[in-house]
Amino acid sequence: MRKLTFGMNLSLDGYIAAPGNDLGWSVPSDELFQWWSDRVGATGLALYGRKLWETMSSHWPTADQQPGATPAEIEYARRWRDMPKVVFSSTTSTVDWNTRLVTGDAVTEITRLKAEDGGHMDIGGATLAAAATRAGLIDEYVLVTAPVLLGSGTPFFTALDNWVNLTLMETRTFPDGVLLTRYETRR
Repeated sequence: MRKLTFGMNLSLDGYIAAPGNDLGWSVPSDELFQWWSDRVGATGLALYGRKLWETMSSHWPTADQQPGATPAEIEYARRWRDMPKVVFSSTTSTVDWNTRLVTGDAVTEITRLKAEDGGHMDIGGATLAAAATRAGLIDEYVLVTAPVLLGSGTPFFTALDNWVNLTLMETRTFPDGVLLTRYETRR
């Protein structure tokens, strides 16, 4: 059975995006960017909700061809394109870059994917991750917390039907006061 992880950058007050999908507060240090790049390089399958897919696919497919692209950005763009991806959306009609589109029930498909052999899976996008959390499908949570308060926006966690008990597995500090915490779901 594959492991499913939900990990994203978030503000201290728990938002992954400020109002208007503003991500300007979450620009990573070089060290954190490399950590995310290594994670993408090790991901067996990435699961995206529509909004996060639109954000990622509007930049990373050609980021390595942009003037001034750093070696780290070039590496990330290559890793991102090569990584197998599934996008869950009822409104998107086409996807590219090693990606498959699922328009049906996300929980059913994620359950099926978890039962397959293969590398670990990452899930991204608040709405998609919330559905997987409520269904008890997420095995690990990675919170990369920036020292900023946004006050509102898109929350990392949405309303749950039941508690999810977690065990702290790792903490790591990055430049600029960014703190990574990794939790495993207690079953």
